[in-house]
Amino acid sequence: MDAFKDRLSQRAFDTGRADLAHQCRGRELDEKENELADALMAIFATGEHDFAGVARQLADKGAVAPRSGRTDWNEALLVEELEATNRELDAAYEADGYGA
Repeated sequence: MDAFKDRLSQRAFDTGRADLAHQCRGRELDEKENELADALMAIFATGEHDFAGVARQLADKGAVAPRSGRTDWNEALLVEELEATNRELDAAYEADGYGA
């Protein structure tokens, strides 16, 4: 488990308002989005933060892009996938508000 994510989640619930746990999202992440998030956290934990390096590691891991289903990661695909997911989450937030 990711201790940082766990602590943030716990802190949100410590307020007594569980709806603040994910206030920036209008929906939960789907399975593919969670898999990418987990892969990204593992890569960031290695100290890699450069998008080209992150994309290389995603390709090496065979990570599947949530939107396109591609595994041939490069910097452009990483940006495209993150922006597309962000647009979907923004739309869900706009429609459903916070606290998914």
